[in-house]
Amino acid sequence: MLEKLEAVVRRFEELSTLLVSQEIVCNPDLLRKYSKEHKDLSEVTRVYQEYKKAKSDFDGNKELIASSDDSELIELAKLENSELEENILNYEEELKVLLLPKDPNDDKNVILEIRAGAGGDEASIFAGDLFRMYSRYGENLNWKTEIMSSSEGTTGGFKEIIAMIKGAGAYSRLKYESGVHRVQRVPVTESQGRIHTSTVTVAVLPEAEDVEIKIEDKDLRIDVYRSSGPGGQSVNTTDSAVRITHIPTGVVVAMQDEKSQHKNREKAMKVLKARIFEAEQASQNAERADARRSQVGTGDRSEKIRTYNYPQTRITDHRIGLTTHSLDAIIAGDIDQLVDPIITFYQAEALKGEE
Repeated sequence: MLEKLEAVVRRFEELSTLLVSQEIVCNPDLLRKYSKEHKDLSEVTRVYQEYKKAKSDFDGNKELIASSDDSELIELAKLENSELEENILNYEEELKVLLLPKDPNDDKNVILEIRAGAGGDEASIFAGDLFRMYSRYGENLNWKTEIMSSSEGTTGGFKEIIAMIKGAGAYSRLKYESGVHRVQRVPVTESQGRIHTSTVTVAVLPEAEDVEIKIEDKDLRIDVYRSSGPGGQSVNTTDSAVRITHIPTGVVVAMQDEKSQHKNREKAMKVLKARIFEAEQASQNAERADARRSQVGTGDRSEKIRTYNYPQTRITDHRIGLTTHSLDAIIAGDIDQLVDPIITFYQAEALKGEE
């Protein structure tokens, strides 16, 4: 590990020099590339420098303890080393995590897709609850949420909603939210007070950049038609809705929320690229493909990653066996208490794979 860390520091210092050179400053592409790499390595470098200082102080105290006759000084050195030893162990664990291969999508914006699964109207209502939960979470982090497409439920919520979430680290925080979310509660439409179980599927896709996914015009079939949803007379009497089919993969995206055909097409292409990009990555990584299938599944009640039990104000994440009774706070957007343990769990799994 120390060899890797020394290599990181050398590269960080090399990039620091390059970023002030005239050659790089005058080259926007290289400047952007090296600036990102420099930023990615800065945290590892900082923690490693702190680790080395703690290790140096610890070794210095050991020498003092072995050579000094001053009992008071020896006692102080021992006390300091007790704290330093704990710090060194913490730095080592942090560095192991920081040296894990970084997900190249972590800093990307997210396309969030939420769909009602089993449970009829109640599933649609809960889909709306989940969308508000993620939106409020994003607000707390100064992210911007833009609805790209939605189909409202008959009694509230959404049968389906697709949104773009823009913000630093959006994908890194939300990527483990993909899967089936199960809710247990008494629906507002239930007159007998019986608890119902419903499901909603959530898919979190990284936004694909043009340099990563190239789509040829000849591979697209684009249909325009009149919108059938709400939006006023002008929407319903013009061919503003757009449906794009990617012929090689069969991926289909339809957009009709905007009055402008151009805007609907632009949004549809963003979603299309994200879906194809995610599918291509999955095909290159069988483990990831299997993981996504097991998470998202079909929306059946038996396929779940998390259960929201309203009568007991309890949320359980079944992947890591975590249970909390902070349901109200979480639904209001405080999902860090779920996100942080899940990220820690998957980091630990990744560390096992590195051993």
